[in-house]
Amino acid sequence: MKKIIVACGSGVATSQTVASKVSRLLKDRKVDAYVEAVDLKSVDRYMDSSVAYITITKTTKEYPIPVINGIAFLTGMGQEAELQKLIDIVNS
Repeated sequence: MKKIIVACGSGVATSQTVASKVSRLLKDRKVDAYVEAVDLKSVDRYMDSSVAYITITKTTKEYPIPVINGIAFLTGMGQEAELQKLIDIVNS
């Protein structure tokens, strides 16, 4: 099963909310993936084992995996586009 990580500053509130929502949205679309919330300081440790990184904060750092805009899942604005990107990544 492919893993997606979600990170905010502490890895507790916002990232957990987004991880739960993304997990539900993927399940509703029958996309098999594990979504895990982590704290921002731990993100680099998960790069090798994950297919995508959903970020809640703005980032200018380059990552070896695709970065998805997590704010879209909080606000709903642009959510479908970001979700489709994520589905395409998981299914590739």
